[in-house]
Amino acid sequence: MARDEAGTPVGCGGLRLVDDGIAEVKRMYVRTESRGSGVAALILRRLEEAALDLGSPALVLETGAEQKGAIRFYEREGFRRIANFGPYVGAARSVCFSKIL
Repeated sequence: MARDEAGTPVGCGGLRLVDDGIAEVKRMYVRTESRGSGVAALILRRLEEAALDLGSPALVLETGAEQKGAIRFYEREGFRRIANFGPYVGAARSVCFSKIL
């Protein structure tokens, strides 16, 4: 959970381990008024560190095909599009990404 100077939550993210020890970014979210402030990149850096601490060699994630801002963000952060994995296989409205850590 990311908080502002006053302690108000402004964003969050989580991980879960999937096949072969790969970590999946789950439910990453930044409040609308905090977008563009750099908090999303900070949350993602912390998730990458946590994945490495768990011994994960890579991160994967899913976002909606219509989430253009999220897609640009993940691409800017070094994620590359991959085939949909796990529960997202065949989900036409899902876009999946991966990043080697």
